[in-house]
Amino acid sequence: MLANLTIRQLQTFREVMRSGSISEASRTLFRTQPAVSTMILNIEKELGFRLFVREHGRLTPSPEAHYFLEEAEEVLDRLDRTARIMSEFGNRDRGSLRIACHPASSGFFMPKVLAAFLKDRPEVKADLTMRNSQAVEDLIASQEFDIGLAETPKQRGSIRFESFDSECVIALSDQDPLAGKDVLTPTDLENYPMATLFAEHPLTRSTQSAFVRDNATLNTRFVLRTLLPALQLVGSGLCAAVVDRITAVTSPAPGITYKAFTPAITSSISLLTPAHRPASVLANAFEDFLRKELVHVDKAPLARMRDA
Repeated sequence: MLANLTIRQLQTFREVMRSGSISEASRTLFRTQPAVSTMILNIEKELGFRLFVREHGRLTPSPEAHYFLEEAEEVLDRLDRTARIMSEFGNRDRGSLRIACHPASSGFFMPKVLAAFLKDRPEVKADLTMRNSQAVEDLIASQEFDIGLAETPKQRGSIRFESFDSECVIALSDQDPLAGKDVLTPTDLENYPMATLFAEHPLTRSTQSAFVRDNATLNTRFVLRTLLPALQLVGSGLCAAVVDRITAVTSPAPGITYKAFTPAITSSISLLTPAHRPASVLANAFEDFLRKELVHVDKAPLARMRDA
């Protein structure tokens, strides 16, 4: 029978108990006295016993009423807490995010984006995982992660993705004589010591193709798994490197300058989301925030890259 009691009935009963009279409770609740009286009578009817003794126009709570007040307040307080928490979820101020990203974005870009997004959201928790692009794709396909950032994958039914393509740049020491040129070509870098990713990586293959088209020799001095170590080598004057814009714009790089490169070498990354699980309000908000940051990186002028 208690399941038939409404929140409004519990609130009315609590106010009658607090104020000690129907008239005072009606003023507080902005209801008529007959409406409040009827509601109390309906509660007693539902419970099967009286909560108040009515004598000479006064209400005296029964022992059962005091016990019922404790239960009613516990229910109403729980509802208030739930309402506040759900409001925080709706305002993107509570919840958790599971993010997977590839090495190029894990060192500086994604932590910076996440820090900016969570700055005023102290109740939001985040799980940030770094994996290679194939592993990121698999984590999103498992439907257990909210957002992924990786090299653009092939079509796959278990994931959705949005691609962002941008032209790569050449990183070299700002003391290098080539630093005076605005645009570099494979001919400019003929036999110049270079740091590249492993041979199977699309960026390395594109770089090799560009040098072949210009009949220039690609001198691979360093072979790396990720581009972040290349910046340290470049800054020390040991080599140059073809780098994506995320690395160029967001990574600390003292002693490095970035130059445009022709023929254009394109780097493609994608924002991945699970296809078979609805996103939370928080995940949707972070996805929108991340998308804007990716667009910003793509539009960042080369002249500002060193200070970004």
